[in-house]
Amino acid sequence: MTPSASNDAVRSVLVQSDGDGRRVDQYLAIRFPRFSRSRIQRMIKNGEILRSDGPIKPSSTLCAGEELLVNAPELAPPGPPPPLPTVLYEDERILAVSKPAGMLAHPAGLTFTYGLVGIARAARPDHKVDLAHRLDRETSGVNVLTKDKAANAFLKAAFYDKRPSKTYHAIVHGSPTWDHQTVDGPIGRAAGSRIRIRRGVSADGLPACTEVDVLVRMGSFSLVSAKPQTGRTHQIRVHLEHLGFPILGDKMYGQPDRIFLHTLDHGVDSSIRAATGFPRHALHAAAITIPHPDGGAVTIKAPLEPDMAAIVAGAQPSWPDPTEDSES
Repeated sequence: MTPSASNDAVRSVLVQSDGDGRRVDQYLAIRFPRFSRSRIQRMIKNGEILRSDGPIKPSSTLCAGEELLVNAPELAPPGPPPPLPTVLYEDERILAVSKPAGMLAHPAGLTFTYGLVGIARAARPDHKVDLAHRLDRETSGVNVLTKDKAANAFLKAAFYDKRPSKTYHAIVHGSPTWDHQTVDGPIGRAAGSRIRIRRGVSADGLPACTEVDVLVRMGSFSLVSAKPQTGRTHQIRVHLEHLGFPILGDKMYGQPDRIFLHTLDHGVDSSIRAATGFPRHALHAAAITIPHPDGGAVTIKAPLEPDMAAIVAGAQPSWPDPTEDSES
């Protein structure tokens, strides 16, 4: 059996750094522990697991960043895949969509979910669609993909060199008394935090700069524009917290460690709802200007998602389903 792009059960698995140099059967048995190594070996021999460019053996050695295609209905999410998000820009080489909050750019974790890259590949089967960059799961807005390998290499190099210009919109707690701030705050590990991935402004951190403008004041909340001049981990969230105006719905920044740690252990329950006030961090990739692989530059914009737009329009933040006690 050979998986095809049209088969809804086919899932893309991106090999992470911990898979570099490992055997395929070993890596997948660790990645998906409810499947034994012998079961993985049988799936490979039956053609249910392939490299993106063809067959593979159980003993084949993996490289970080390569893609595997797995046809395993029991690992597939129920129901049909969601439609391709709203297309903001498309030509023969570039596809840009408005990624909704909650959608992964690339499938990850112990079970498969529908990711943007797989949805886009199914929607454009005649092209070599791939991600040029990624947005966090909770972040909505402009996400750029490419439609051929040369364009992908070009744009990934551009993102690595920090050539694209990005503008984010965020809803923050509070009402700044200023209209504009330049936050020039080095970012490193957050001092005193038990959360390994948490970042903070620290004197020995890496240089980081963000331009922040207040767009709308709404009493208890404000809509701000944030333009990162550098690309540090969690930069906008860290800098807005540093200014004293953390992002609405953020479970890590503007909150004590226990909120994020509780979410990891127990999911989103009533205590997390009360603490964060919104189902996701209210951060939106509003615009991006990228160099085009054929020359020149392209600016792409995405309107606010309905959940954030409702707050700006005067509605109070709310959870769409207050009876739901978990978050994937």
